Amino acid sequence: MAEKIYKVISDTGIQARPAAQLVNLASQFDADISLEYNSKTVNLKSIMGVMSLAIGKGSEIIITAKGKGEHEALQRIDYFITSEIAE
Repeated sequence: MAEKIYKVISDTGIQARPAAQLVNLASQFDADISLEYNSKTVNLKSIMGVMSLAIGKGSEIIITAKGKGEHEALQRIDYFITSEIAE
């Protein structure tokens, strides 16, 4: 299992465009990838799940990957998140 914590710095949080990009990226991997926010966990491959969290600026999120390719998945997701929406 691989896990990383982020603080969202994007003014718009994780809304439509970045949420869709995250879901598309996560969907490229076989690993189970989840997003946790406010004690709620959703499948990062589900746009409806990610959007339902309504993640705003300043929020702390946790991304977890388990299974085949988990480290590569988290590495690629980490690059996207830190360059686009969080630190």
